[in-house]
Amino acid sequence: MEREKLQQWTAAHGTPQQVALRCRIVLAAAAGDSDVTIAKALSINRNTVILWRKRFGEEGLDGLWDIAPGRGRKPTYQLDKIAAIVDATLQTKPAGMTHWSCRTMAQNQGVSKSTVNSIWRAHNLQPHRTETFKLSRDPKFLEKMTDVVGLYLNPPQQAIILCVDEKSQIQALDRTQPGLPIKKGRCGTMTHDYKRNGTTTLFAALDTLQGKVVGECHERHRHQEFLRFLRRINAEFPGDVPLHLVMDNYGTHKHAKVKAWLKRIRDLCLTSSPPVPVG
Repeated sequence: MEREKLQQWTAAHGTPQQVALRCRIVLAAAAGDSDVTIAKALSINRNTVILWRKRFGEEGLDGLWDIAPGRGRKPTYQLDKIAAIVDATLQTKPAGMTHWSCRTMAQNQGVSKSTVNSIWRAHNLQPHRTETFKLSRDPKFLEKMTDVVGLYLNPPQQAIILCVDEKSQIQALDRTQPGLPIKKGRCGTMTHDYKRNGTTTLFAALDTLQGKVVGECHERHRHQEFLRFLRRINAEFPGDVPLHLVMDNYGTHKHAKVKAWLKRIRDLCLTSSPPVPVG
């Protein structure tokens, strides 16, 4: 089975040349050729043959596609320089202009315009286009956005990620008379008028991995109700798995009692054995 796979990779046009060379080394070794013979036939160093025979013996077929750390072209600019360009693009504007261009940003940051263009393309930034989405003015917006996106794209092992949000001032409406259920030959019915039962606030937490929603309604939207909902979440996900909550900057979330409760739960998670779920 492995021999057939190696032969397919060697013959395929889409296989990178370095991977095809490694496949030829393994196939020649499987045929009984010595390291010196393989190196001479493929015009490579004997140490290269030894390296990939050993790598294949330890990691199998998947090891032939690995790229060792430190290989490849080194980045010209460090992460702090890239972050400075992205931050300047999102948070500032050039004097007398509506948006940055590659040349004006390159002149401002002391880099080439092609570098600015590459960074913008990598971060999907298009300053010349105006869309409906409005970027936050939070000075730590990029840092927070990176953390949130990283949680969704690369979640930590043995953890649960919940997206928490509230919907306030929901109209609690009801029909003036009960509707008739659907049955054969007749659609479901309901009255055209309704009565108002005031407003309610929905607290909800979405587990994106399983599609599970934990929610409850409260009459008011204060930190007391939010704390009660956090305790509900903590009870819904028992065990040793920590919880990561993604929330917005609403004032209720920043209340001193909410922060104190979250800090207490985190401290219990760090000091207890086994850990307590973080709320």
